[in-house]
Amino acid sequence: MLIYNVTTNIDASVHDEWLLWMQETHIPEVLATGKFLNAKMSKILVKEEMGGMSYSVQYTTIDYETLQKYYEEDAPKLRGEAQKKFPNKFVHFDTELEIISEH
Repeated sequence: MLIYNVTTNIDASVHDEWLLWMQETHIPEVLATGKFLNAKMSKILVKEEMGGMSYSVQYTTIDYETLQKYYEEDAPKLRGEAQKKFPNKFVHFDTELEIISEH
C-alpha cells in the first residue's frame, strides 16, 4: 500500500473558497478516478514564513502501478483545474510514501 501525499500552502485571500472546493469537489473527483481507496485531509499546524495556511491530503492506493496510472491518466486534468481556479494562490508538492506497518 502507498500513500500519495499532496502538501499545499494556500494564500489567505482564497483560503475559505479553496478549502470548500477541496472538500466538495477536488477530493471527490480524485477518489472518483477509482485509483485510491480513501483520502484524509489534515491542517498543518506549523506556521509558514511565507504566510497562508498549509494542508496535507493523503490518498491511499493499492500499489505503485495504480499511482502511475493516476499520474498519466488523471493528474494533468485535475491539477489544471486547481491552477485555473486559484492561479498563483498556492504552492504544492507531492510525496510518495510506502506503508511499512500499521498498529
